[in-house]
Amino acid sequence: MYANHILLGFLWILYCAVHSILAAPTLKNFLKKSNEIFFRYYRLAYSIFAFITLALLLYFQYSFRSYILLRGSLIKYLAFIILVLPGLVIMIISIIKYFKLLSGVRSLYQPQPSMHLKLDGIHKYVRHPLYLGTLLFIWGLFFLFPLLNNLIAVVIINLYVLIGVPLEEKKLLKEFGNEYAEYKKQVPRLLPKVIK
Repeated sequence: MYANHILLGFLWILYCAVHSILAAPTLKNFLKKSNEIFFRYYRLAYSIFAFITLALLLYFQYSFRSYILLRGSLIKYLAFIILVLPGLVIMIISIIKYFKLLSGVRSLYQPQPSMHLKLDGIHKYVRHPLYLGTLLFIWGLFFLFPLLNNLIAVVIINLYVLIGVPLEEKKLLKEFGNEYAEYKKQVPRLLPKVIK
């Protein structure tokens, strides 16, 4: 049974690494120079690939028995109310806001639009709402279903986000310059300010 858990950890690390490589500006710039027509559909192809590989990874994650790490029903109810629901709401808001732009669906009917910095809505409170929502959601799911396989996934995704956010911010600073630098000063990265 431990072999499956070790393999699961490896697959999550591989998924995160491939996700980062395919989203890297260096690769995207290379592809843009190599084939402008294909590049128009790159984001859509990337989104489809990410979705399919995530579905396969989750299928594997729940295809074998895992160890229960915590017991107790109160923690499950609290996790659902405090983590899962808010995380899900934040994720849905973020996905709706970015779906056409980031999924690549827009490439089917118009050329790649120029990117602009989002400062409205949920972005007034936190710079990376999708990451915040994801972290709340996955930790909540872990407390709802406290299995070793879920803990492995949650820890790796958590590390991926904590490592990836500063790298993402370097990319955003390069892309948006002083506008993003000012935004960084005023809005927290992942945890919204309770009191202004």
